[in-house]
Amino acid sequence: MTKLTRALALLAFAAAPAAPLAAQAAGSAPPAQAGLGEPSAGLVSGPMMGDRAPDFSLPWATAEGPGGAQWWSLTGHRGKVVVLAFYPKDFTSGCTAEMQTFRDQYSTMFGDGVEVVGISADSVETHVRWAQSLGLPFRLLSDPTQQVAKAWGSAGANGYNKRTVFVIDRRGKVTYTNRQFGALDPKAYKDLQDAVALAKKT
Repeated sequence: MTKLTRALALLAFAAAPAAPLAAQAAGSAPPAQAGLGEPSAGLVSGPMMGDRAPDFSLPWATAEGPGGAQWWSLTGHRGKVVVLAFYPKDFTSGCTAEMQTFRDQYSTMFGDGVEVVGISADSVETHVRWAQSLGLPFRLLSDPTQQVAKAWGSAGANGYNKRTVFVIDRRGKVTYTNRQFGALDPKAYKDLQDAVALAKKT
């Protein structure tokens, strides 16, 4: 019986360290390790709703040609509702779909008193050709260094912008943001239309 008693004692001792591990497996992690591996909230750059819109000026073009020496500026359109549409690149399928929708639904989505501009890193010359090919009724701004896109949290990788849309009211405040605008999503356009209509009332 003495040997049996010793054997049972050894087994009990060997099993003792396993208790904390079992507790961790059940979800009771030690305080020092609680929260490890949990995703943290991503930081959003650029202006938020209610912020004063950061001013900028950029060269521009329309289907009629380059804008010339006078650059487009945000403060120069104070008193109007402004829609800024950052997009990756001219002559690409998603961007073409987005700008064609803006063109086709311009009167209902935007209407009078609204300034719509598209912004990418493409050159003014490329903007002219693309605007002509699509018959766009609004300006395209050239931001080749993505300096403005960075200030608005819209600069993507490899020199391309993210597809984002902002609405600025007549007082110069941001009233709508969509940092993942869906070029093929009807709801995205409906939400934008509603946001523009609301900004017109302020």
